[in-house]
Amino acid sequence: MTTGIAVRNIARAEPAAIAALERLGVATVHEAQGRTGLMAPYMRPLWRGARIAGSAVTALCPPGDNWMIHVAVEMVRPGDVLVAACTSENSDGAFGELLATALAARGAKAVVLDMGCRDAAEITDMRFPVWSRAISARGTVKATLGAVNVPVVCAGIHLRPGDVVVADDDGVVVVAREQAAKVAAAGEEREKKEAAVRERLKKGELSLDIYGMRAALAEKGLRYLDSPPEG
Repeated sequence: MTTGIAVRNIARAEPAAIAALERLGVATVHEAQGRTGLMAPYMRPLWRGARIAGSAVTALCPPGDNWMIHVAVEMVRPGDVLVAACTSENSDGAFGELLATALAARGAKAVVLDMGCRDAAEITDMRFPVWSRAISARGTVKATLGAVNVPVVCAGIHLRPGDVVVADDDGVVVVAREQAAKVAAAGEEREKKEAAVRERLKKGELSLDIYGMRAALAEKGLRYLDSPPEG
């Protein structure tokens, strides 16, 4: 595990691909890339309604220590998402209103934090988007070096600096930066197909027929009865 370094310059995906992924949202992006890249479901938004995508600036933190988050703030460019991972499971309140203020001033889109967040009311009032493992008032120290802009594992998903992070009320999904345009295109195609299905559903058609499920159900042995079986 690499520690004691902070990398200033990282590769990022094309802005147009990032914008497309943001518009599509987590569920569509997850499906479009083969149902991969989705962080653990405990990563929840601090407040509802935010939808973001941006290039990841990573901070690898020891448990109970947020020093590397402070270092990572310096590396953030407008539109980035700060992703804080921890070297072991921890839910201490490593991110609060002052760090949110600093990141907002630098144009950061959001924070994704596999640790705890505090100052929940103040950050919600700011409307600064945060996804975290937990909400906890327990404070952290600044004593041990981790690393900034190195590959990390956050909520079960491996990501590299510059990979695209997409987050909304459904969770957080990661797209490799080299695949961002391809996944965005696949997501847009999926969205078109869903729009067509939606119109058919509005007219009263059944998903069983639209998706051709009846033959497979019959093959598995599903029987339709006009009344409950006796006994």
